[in-house]
Amino acid sequence: MAATAEPFRCFGNVLVEPHAPLTDAEDVDVAIVCDMYTPIHVAPTGRYQAEIDWLRRIHARGATIASVCTGSVLLAESGLLDGRTCAGHGAYIDLFRSTYPLVDFRINAVLDLSSEGDGLITAGGVTSWQDLALHLIARLCGPEHAVRSAKVYLLATHEDGQLPFAAMTHPSRSGDAAIRRALTWADEHFASANPVTAMAEQSGLTRRTFARRFRAATGKRPIDYVHGLRIERARELIEAGEIALEEVGDQVGYADAAFFRRLFRRTTGLTPAAYRRKYAPIAATA
Repeated sequence: MAATAEPFRCFGNVLVEPHAPLTDAEDVDVAIVCDMYTPIHVAPTGRYQAEIDWLRRIHARGATIASVCTGSVLLAESGLLDGRTCAGHGAYIDLFRSTYPLVDFRINAVLDLSSEGDGLITAGGVTSWQDLALHLIARLCGPEHAVRSAKVYLLATHEDGQLPFAAMTHPSRSGDAAIRRALTWADEHFASANPVTAMAEQSGLTRRTFARRFRAATGKRPIDYVHGLRIERARELIEAGEIALEEVGDQVGYADAAFFRRLFRRTTGLTPAAYRRKYAPIAATA
């Protein structure tokens, strides 16, 4: 379904031939807003008014609306998620915070069912469609059909949440030149001692002015940005499996091994050892 039945080409020049226009489907039980291409820092304001109007109409008539991945951005744009929690692709958390402050984006959620009673379900990153599909099959057809579908199509759920899959999103380097200098320095020297002090020095600003302008430019505190870079590098080292886990924290700038383990688990949802078990076998096939 699309705004019209006319064929069109989507991102990547892929031809899409809708079965029917949205106006031919006003009486539906469940509608799923699939993932779509939209920049992580730019809201699709004004781009999908026909689709938004249709979603609002069918929701008002009692339909359940579900979304997968970036589909939650369209639901947020429609206003249907205002005052609610939601799942979506973790890379869009900054967009939700800046553009949809009335929506409580849950970065680790794979399937958010908190508003299912009000006809709204949101799923996380793109492969969360499997969790959504199994949930809807169980709800509409019965649990035995959901189990059978999972077995036939080798569908799996994401019990660990989204955090083990999340990657750090890097801020745009346009805008504040002083902050650009600090970001460039941090990219190469994040494991150094006292990195925030050094970043402020690179910027040429006072520590207080630097902290204020850094947050305005990136949406993060300087120390949180450094932690993000360090954990991102720690993930890479753990995935590669070439050094002992006990050495990873020190390699990325943490002398306190216990603090590193706590921070890693809070950021990824897994201990370093569990993270290695999850990804090292994949990396070993390369």
